[in-house]
Amino acid sequence: MTFFSRLLATGFYVGYTPVAPGTAGSMLGLFIYWIIPGSETLFFGIAIVTLTLAGAWTAGRIERDSGIKDNQIIVIDEIVGTLITLWAIEKTFIWLATGVILFRIFDIVKPVPVRTVEKVPGGWGVMLDDMVAGAYSLICLRLIQQVVVLLS
Repeated sequence: MTFFSRLLATGFYVGYTPVAPGTAGSMLGLFIYWIIPGSETLFFGIAIVTLTLAGAWTAGRIERDSGIKDNQIIVIDEIVGTLITLWAIEKTFIWLATGVILFRIFDIVKPVPVRTVEKVPGGWGVMLDDMVAGAYSLICLRLIQQVVVLLS
């Protein structure tokens, strides 16, 4: 296992958190979202795609080298899922917290097709379920925001 693949796949070793490494990975994703300006830009979308490609490769390496499918130390998938959830969301506590909570719910419950894409072999299976959970979360977050606007 190379230093780079371990560093990226574990979210700079956040994945080694002994309790709830997936949630720790989501918190790192939230931090990354918070510090990067222009989350509504094409650049941010390109950054998500780049992290996804690198994540699929590094997650696949970790799986192969450790012999453990979707090893819990891999959190790049939670980072990407969180970034998808928060894409172009206003940087206020309530919306960011709601987004992360929604993502964690979809990631843990794994409704169809989240559970289905998780079965894709290798690093892509690791990444895809969190990407779909992130897309579900983004859609729900946008719907909640629209309801709040309509009610106010």
